[in-house]
Amino acid sequence: MRVRAIGVDQLVEELVARLASFEPDRWLRVAVDGQPATEPGRLADALVAPLRVLGRDVLRVSAADFLRPASLRFERGKQDAEAFYEDWLDANAIARELLDPLDPGGTGRVLPSLWDTERDRATRADYVALRPGAVVILDGTLLLGRWLPFEFTVHLALTPAARERRLPPEERWTLPAYERYDDEVDPETTADVVVRWNSPDRPTLLDPT
Repeated sequence: MRVRAIGVDQLVEELVARLASFEPDRWLRVAVDGQPATEPGRLADALVAPLRVLGRDVLRVSAADFLRPASLRFERGKQDAEAFYEDWLDANAIARELLDPLDPGGTGRVLPSLWDTERDRATRADYVALRPGAVVILDGTLLLGRWLPFEFTVHLALTPAARERRLPPEERWTLPAYERYDDEVDPETTADVVVRWNSPDRPTLLDPT
């Protein structure tokens, strides 16, 4: 594995080039996965405009809008790492409402959000009909290893030391979940692209040898 320093703008250019290589008349499902400290949403947002310049329709969605209701997320307590890992994300809903309709021969009719966690109620979002060739970019944490049908995945990685350093004190209870993710999913070998984001302004790209 070769580690290559890369600027954020160059990273976006390289990712967009990879995405542009997919068939232009097929739906494309992309995940940008990373611990909140890596801000996967910011990278996902940065991909939108360049892809639209290339003529691709883009739908930006967040896994934070597909969490389970509070009664299910907090059934084992509000700071239970196992529940955070296993129960918070409604992966079945992401597949059913967002990704599976973009299978070959699918309807292309997707739901961009499901649950408002602040109000703890359904968002009541309208379904969106995506034309063939549209790109769905989903950001979130602990997304890989759930059998979700993505064509392309990016993982923003932290070393254990960086994770300890960058995790806010009020979120340290989640550490065992990320350690379990590393052990069970091994996202650095699972994702198509791995970017180590130990320092917010100095990402490094992990190129396979």
